[in-house]
Amino acid sequence: MCLEHYGWSPFFSVPFRQYQDKGLSPGRVTAGFRGSWLLYRGADEVRVQVCRTPEPPAVGDWVAWRSDQFGTVIIEEILARKSLLRRKSAGLRTEAQVVAANVDTVFLVMGLDGDFNPRRIERLLTMTYDSGAVPVIVLNKVDLPTEGEERRQTIEHLAPGTPVLLVSAHTAAGIDDLRQFLRQGETIALVGSSGAGKSTIINRLFGEELMRTREVRAKDSRGRHTTTHRELFRHPEGGLLIDGPGIREVQLWGSEETLTQSFEDIDQLAGSCRFRDCSHQAEPGCAVLAAVRSGLLSEDRLASFQKLAKELRFLALKQDEAAQREQKRKWRIIHKAYRHSPKL
Repeated sequence: MCLEHYGWSPFFSVPFRQYQDKGLSPGRVTAGFRGSWLLYRGADEVRVQVCRTPEPPAVGDWVAWRSDQFGTVIIEEILARKSLLRRKSAGLRTEAQVVAANVDTVFLVMGLDGDFNPRRIERLLTMTYDSGAVPVIVLNKVDLPTEGEERRQTIEHLAPGTPVLLVSAHTAAGIDDLRQFLRQGETIALVGSSGAGKSTIINRLFGEELMRTREVRAKDSRGRHTTTHRELFRHPEGGLLIDGPGIREVQLWGSEETLTQSFEDIDQLAGSCRFRDCSHQAEPGCAVLAAVRSGLLSEDRLASFQKLAKELRFLALKQDEAAQREQKRKWRIIHKAYRHSPKL
């Protein structure tokens, strides 16, 4: 096995030369736990507990590492990422939580049972576009007595041009359609709520039980967090897949501009509005509101867009406030050091 099978490419190898000159070696983080990581080094996989980077590495990260005189593996640097799948941390903190790094494709997995929610797909699409990866929507549990084809058309209308696949992880129906995305050295991350079937899909693709699964509750189609950590697996056909805990809530982390991709229909309509800064609330000559009145655009779709736009504007405001607080903190440290420095 070599690093190229795990996604090593000129994007990483060219800038890595500066670290190679310092005696460091490359590796990819294949699993993340509390305070430790699994690191693939080309010849083997080793558990690492010492990391000297400002922020902890994420699953999928390429890092520069070395061994000390006692044989302890130390992560010294995180290499520049070509993509970063992230969301806002739960709660009141204005911080990003990294889901996975250096991902090429994201399987947005949603069940056709009580898990089905077009509004959540819009959030997941926005998160994926912000990351730089390519989304693929996977509607699981087509074996259940639901309107699978009708629901696929609903999602296709929300995400024109994005592949929307019907599968059943339980019966393996449609699983072969996912194999076209397993490409040598490319990484796929599976994202969705608990009980959507992410781990079962991975088990089907590999033909063995790599990840433990549980049945979902019948009354609300929710599952428990059987998968408690994120981990990267290499498929025999060459692709790499990342599984992780289900996402209960999708709080966005990014800029408002990202919505132009996940809401391309509204963005195109907005180009015909009378005012360039139209908020699509009550302005005269609003092409978006006209589309709602004519039935071309649903009220729910517009309401979802406005809600996410408001959320991202509020996030930008909180990020600016946090940056100002950090800047003030640094100046206080500088002033304090100056006051206590010896006078010449």
